[in-house]
Amino acid sequence: MSTPGPPWTAEERNPVNTASAPTTEESPETSLSARETVRALYTYVRPHRWAVVLGLLCALVGAAGALLQPLATKALVDRMASGGTITGILIGLTVLVVVGTAVEAYGAYVLERTAESVVLAARRTVVGRLLRLRIAEFERIPPGDLMSRVTSDTTLLRAVSTQAVVSAATGTVAFVAAIVMMAFLDAVLLGVTLGVIVLVGGAVALVMPRIARATERSQRAVGEISVALERAFGAFRTVKASGAEGRETARVEAAARRAWRHGVKGAKWESAAGSADELAVQLAFLAVLAVGGARVASGAIPVSTLIAFLLYLFYLMEPVSRLVDAASSYQEGSAAISRIAAVERLATESVIGRHDTPTRHDTPTRQEAAVPGPASVRFEDVSFRYRAGLPYVHHQVSFEVPGTGTTAFVGPSGAGKSTVFALIERFHEVTGGRVLVDGEDVRNWSLPRLRAAIGYVEQDAPVLAGTLRENLVFAAPGASDDEIRDVLARTRLDALVERLPHGLDTPVGHRGSKLSGGERQRVAIARALLRRPRLLLLDEATSQLDAVNELALRDVLTEVARETTVLVVAHRLSTVTGAERIVVMEAGRVRAVGTHEELVAEDELYARLAATQLLTPTN
Repeated sequence: MSTPGPPWTAEERNPVNTASAPTTEESPETSLSARETVRALYTYVRPHRWAVVLGLLCALVGAAGALLQPLATKALVDRMASGGTITGILIGLTVLVVVGTAVEAYGAYVLERTAESVVLAARRTVVGRLLRLRIAEFERIPPGDLMSRVTSDTTLLRAVSTQAVVSAATGTVAFVAAIVMMAFLDAVLLGVTLGVIVLVGGAVALVMPRIARATERSQRAVGEISVALERAFGAFRTVKASGAEGRETARVEAAARRAWRHGVKGAKWESAAGSADELAVQLAFLAVLAVGGARVASGAIPVSTLIAFLLYLFYLMEPVSRLVDAASSYQEGSAAISRIAAVERLATESVIGRHDTPTRHDTPTRQEAAVPGPASVRFEDVSFRYRAGLPYVHHQVSFEVPGTGTTAFVGPSGAGKSTVFALIERFHEVTGGRVLVDGEDVRNWSLPRLRAAIGYVEQDAPVLAGTLRENLVFAAPGASDDEIRDVLARTRLDALVERLPHGLDTPVGHRGSKLSGGERQRVAIARALLRRPRLLLLDEATSQLDAVNELALRDVLTEVARETTVLVVAHRLSTVTGAERIVVMEAGRVRAVGTHEELVAEDELYARLAATQLLTPTN
C-alpha cells in the first residue's frame, strides 16, 4: 500500500510551465526566404546529388524520346504522301518508345529511393537534435509538436527533395526544346501558343503562395493533433477517471478539423493550378487549329507541319504539368522545411566542457567514468531563474557537501529543492554563482563525464516502454547479470521478477503502466544504483513505497552512503533524522544547515515543519 507524502516536501515539478503553459504558438516558427529554403533543401539533397543527377539524366532521355516522336510522325506522313515505305520509321518509333519508357522508369525508381534516403537522413538529424535539446527548450514546446516535425513534416521532403527538382529540370529542358522545335516548324503558330500559355501561367503564379500558406497552416494543425493526443495519452487513467473522454476527443477533433480545413484549401488551389496546364494546352490547341487551318488552306505550310505542330502542342502538356507540379511541391515542401529548420535554431546542450578538447562526444562507460571515492558538492552564491522575465528560483544559495553520507533537503513547496538537482545535472545553467563537483565548476565538465558520475531518480520515477531488463540497464548498458541480480535483491524487486511471466524480459507497458507506483520507484532506484554512481540524487524517490519496502531501501541507501555521496529531497521521518546533514530551504534561499537535533533546537521553520510532520521524537 502506497503511503502519501507530506505536502511540505512536494516540490513544484516544472516552474517554467507554471508561468506560462506552452502552445504551438511558442514554437520558433518563421518562414524562410526562397534562398534560405533552397539552401536548407540542398543540405539534405547534397549527399545524394549524384543519384539525383542520374535520375535527371534518365528523365531527360525519356523526354528526348518523346520529343522526337512528332518529327518522326511528320516524316511518316511525308513518306506516305510520297508513296514510300514506312516500315523503318515504324520500327524506329517503336524502339524509341520502348527505350524511352524503360530508361524513364529506372530513373523514377532511383529518384524514389533517393527521396526515401533524404527523408531518413532528415529524420536522423532532427531526432538527434531533439534528444540533445536543452531542458528549457524542451519544456517550452509541446512534445507532440516536436514529434510532428519528425513524422509528417519530414514526409513532405520526399516529393520536394527529388521529384520536384527533377520535374523542374526536365520540365524546363523539355519545354525549351519543344519551343525550339515548334519555332523551327512555324513561328506564327508558336506566337499563338506562347500567348495563351503566358496568359494562363500568370494566373497560376498568383495561386502558388496560397498553396504554401495553406500547407504551413495544415502542418501546424497536424502538430496540434499530436500535442492533443500526447496530452490525453500521457494521463490516460486520469482522462477516464474524470469522464473526460468526450472533451479530449473534441479537442483532438478541433485540431483535426483545422488541419482538414487548411488541407482542403490547399487542395483547392492545387487543383486549380493542376488544371491550368490542361486549360492552357486546350486553348492553345483551339487557337492553333484555327490559325493553322487557315495557313494550310492558304498554302503557307503543309498539312504535315500542322500535324507535327499539334503533336508538339500536346507534348507541351507534360513539361508544363511537371513545372506546375514542381512549383506546387516546392510550396508544400517550403512550409515543411521552415518547420524543420526551426528545430535547427533550438538551443542544444554543449556536450563538451568549457576546457575540454572536442575529441569524444559519446557517453563514457562506467569504467572510463569511474573515479575512486564519493563526489563532493558545493554551491557558491548560486542564483537561478528559468529565463528572463521570470522570478528567481534561487537567491545566493550556498552550502557544501564534503562527500559520503546522506544530505537531506527540506523546506516548503517551491523552496527550490529539486532545482538544486537540476543545476548539479546541468539540466539548466546557473544565472549567477557556481556549482562545483569535486571542486570543479560543473560547466567545465563534459556532460557525458559529469552525468556518468551521477545516479538520478526524479520525482515521477519514469519507466520507459520496453522490458524490465531494458529499464534496469538503461543507464548502465554494460551491466552484467550478476550485477542485475544483486541490485534486484537490494531493491526487493526479485520477488516481482519471479511473478512476471517472462521474468526480466516482460514488457512493463507504456510508461510502466503494468507496474504499481511503488514498483516503478524501486525500478528507478535500481536503475540508478546499477550505474554505480559517485553521487546519488534522490528526489522524493520513496514517496510511493509502503513501510516495509521503504525500510528495506533505507538500509540499502545507508549502505550506499558509506561509499557514495547521497543527496535526497526529504520525504520520510527516517530519511530526515538519519541524514548526516540537513539543508533547510525557504523561498529559494538556504535558511539553515545542521543535524536533525540541531535544527529542531535552533531553526524555527524546521522545528515547526518537524512538529507538523511528527519529525520530533516523542518523549
